[in-house]
Amino acid sequence: MSRDEVVFMGLVLAFAVLVVAHLSLVVGLARRPQGWRALPALVVFPLAPFWGRAERMHGRVVAWVVSACAYGGLLWLASR
Repeated sequence: MSRDEVVFMGLVLAFAVLVVAHLSLVVGLARRPQGWRALPALVVFPLAPFWGRAERMHGRVVAWVVSACAYGGLLWLASR
C-alpha cells in the first residue's frame, strides 16, 4: 500500500467517526432537559462537544475531539 492510500483510508475513517460522534452528541443533547441546544449544535459544529461536556457526555466528546484532530492532521498530511 502506498502512503496516499493509507492517508486516504485514514481520512475516510476519521471523517466517518467524526460524523457518527457528532450525530450521537446531537441526539444526546436533544434528549436532555435543554433540548433546544441540539439544533444549534447540529449546525455550529464546535457547540456539540462544548455542550456535550457540560451535559457530562465525556465519551462522545472525546471521540469527537480525537476524530476531529485526526481528520485535520490527516487532511494536512494529504495536502503535502
